[in-house]
Amino acid sequence: MQKNPVIQVEHLRKVYGSVIAVDDISFTVEQGEIFGMVGPNGAGKTSTVECAEGLRTSSSGMIRVLGLDPQKEKYQVRPHIGVQLQESSLQDRLKVWEALDLFAAFYPRSVDKDALLEQVGLTEKRNARFAKLSGGQKQRLFIALALVHDPEIVFLDELTTGLDPQARRVMWEMVRDIRARGKTVFLITHSMEEAERLCDQVAIVDHGRIVALDSPHHLVSSLGADSQVVFIVDGIPDLQRLQALQEVSCVQQVEDRIIISGKGDGDALLSSVVTALPVSGMRYRDLHTERPTLEDVFLKMTGRAVRD
Repeated sequence: MQKNPVIQVEHLRKVYGSVIAVDDISFTVEQGEIFGMVGPNGAGKTSTVECAEGLRTSSSGMIRVLGLDPQKEKYQVRPHIGVQLQESSLQDRLKVWEALDLFAAFYPRSVDKDALLEQVGLTEKRNARFAKLSGGQKQRLFIALALVHDPEIVFLDELTTGLDPQARRVMWEMVRDIRARGKTVFLITHSMEEAERLCDQVAIVDHGRIVALDSPHHLVSSLGADSQVVFIVDGIPDLQRLQALQEVSCVQQVEDRIIISGKGDGDALLSSVVTALPVSGMRYRDLHTERPTLEDVFLKMTGRAVRD
């Protein structure tokens, strides 16, 4: 089914004095998808998105959000977008329900606030003051504030930074739920795992430029990298039977670890190895697969780790 573009960016540049933060970026976000912009801190992600939100003025280029210019027509755009900023705070004594009422008053319409609190898991905290919320609860509140006016597009900037693994997965489920309700999600993150798990389309940004743009699956597949089956072996293994398998391109032994690599379908490699191991009489444990990831794509495109 043909989707409609809700965000169009062409040849965007943003310059701060002598610093080029965004250097000729172009992309399109389709209705109802989770679009991810990933890359290291300082890559130009937030500057790009703040131009799309109408919070910054671009140096050059074209931006359209729902067919509108977010810089010249910002007041027409704002009721249709929800924004969770990279760094946000509220007055310490403000209660959760008071914050929702305050933000709802900024717009001509709002959703059922009790239902929204239920959706983000803050019903029991509706009377809690902002200062008493945990990090994860504050992030959920900021998502609720971004959704209170029922926007069509939701911008989430570094949503899970600083959260523990459990809180991070709660956030991921919330993002999926937002998309399931027909919203378009624009996700800005430096977490390659987050982008790979959530996004339909990913733009990898480095030094203000998009170095790769596709679905996570296609980006990873484009590496042509080996899938691997890894396990620990007891005793001295006979690796000849494994080396002879059609799906296997390489067998390595590193101390007691066996690493079997193969190109193409990782599931076929795994099935072939698991079938061959009992026949070989090899005693093994901790068998698992290792596949190329979006971070491997980033490393190939930029030659440096995403955290640098």
